[in-house]
Formats: sequence, C-alpha cells, structure tokens
Amino acid sequence: MATPLDLEEQEQLDQLKHFWATWGNVITAVVVVAALAFAGWNGWQYWQRTKAAQAAALFDELDRGAQAGDTARVERALADMKDKYAGTAYAQQAGLLAAKALHDKGNADASRSALAWVAQNAVDPGYQAIARLRLAAELLDSKSYDEALKELSNNVPKEFAPLVDDRKGDIYLAQGKREEAKDAYRKAWTGLADRGDYRRLVEIKLNAVGVDPKTLAPTVTVTPAKTTP
Repeated sequence: MATPLDLEEQEQLDQLKHFWATWGNVITAVVVVAALAFAGWNGWQYWQRTKAAQAAALFDELDRGAQAGDTARVERALADMKDKYAGTAYAQQAGLLAAKALHDKGNADASRSALAWVAQNAVDPGYQAIARLRLAAELLDSKSYDEALKELSNNVPKEFAPLVDDRKGDIYLAQGKREEAKDAYRKAWTGLADRGDYRRLVEIKLNAVGVDPKTLAPTVTVTPAKTTP
C-alpha cells in the first residue's frame, strides 16, 4: 500500500516528466548554443592573441630592417603586415615606421604610399592624423601643394587641428599666399595655448609674416576692487 509521501513523489515525478517532454528539446538547444558560444569566444580570444603575437613579431622584423637601412626588408615586412594584419595596431605603427625609413633612404614614392595607406586604413584616428600631417609635409617638399592641402582637408581629432593649421600655413606660404598663411598660423597659435614649445615655433612663423603674436592674446579686463566706506 502506497504511503502519502510515495504518492506525492510520484506526482512530482509525473510533473517533471511532463515538463521535460514539453521543454526538454528547447533546454537542450539552449545549453548547446551557450556551450558553442563559449567555445567560440574562447577560440576567438585565442586567435586574437595569436594574431597579435604574429603581428608583433613582424613589426620587430620591420624595425630591424629600418635600423639596418634595408629598404627591401622594410617593404617586404610592410607588405606582409598590410596583407595579414591590417586591422591590428601594429600595422598602423609599422606604416609610419616604414615611411620614415623609406623617406630617410630617399625613396619618396614608397614613403608617401606607406603614409597614404595609414591615413586610409588605420583603426586609430590619431594615427590617421599623424600620417596625414607627415604625408602633407612630404607633398610640400615635392611642391605638390594642392595634394598636400587636400590631404589636410580630412577630419582629424580636435587635438590635431592646430597642427593641421600650422602645416596649412607652411603650404600657403610656399605658394606665396601670405594672407592665407597668416590666418592659418593665427589659428594654430590660438589652438596651441597649452603647448609651449610648439607654440613658440608658430610665433616665429607669425613674426616672419608680419604678425605680432601679442596682438592675438585675449584682453583681460580687470575690475577694480570695491572699497568699503
């Protein structure tokens, strides 16, 4: 004869069977999906770490080539970096390093190509801005003034805006556009309020085009202190 406890246990067992018959497949599917997602996440993290390590090794190879003055080695390493690890931070750093090494060896075309690639493909807007500034400087050296100004017409992070204005001033001055150069240098000087060393350089340029930086300083109004009777 069954006890009340036995009947209660049987009822709970029947409820559990019914629940599992209704929801078992769904629960199993959710567990499988969660397990696959977890495994996939771990796999992606491992792949990212491996990719970063490989990119770092290739960057070191490029750096060694740059130090040795081996431009062929630099170009090979950069080509591999662009082909395999373009989305990594190492790629944008490699582009800038390669451009400097190539420029130092007189390979202007390859240097500009590396800078243009960073300007277009870098994941960090700061690296893009640096590449554009350096590319504009190289284009200025080659008297490609319109191309240089076009490069500087792209949006940059606000902290780079004064540097862009300064570079524009250099280009305008090289073109003989003195008034445009003055305006650009004024903007640069104003924007560089917290960068003393660079601001002093712009002051020299302003003086060279006949502008006294002291006239650009904001006027401070002093309110007389009230006296008590």
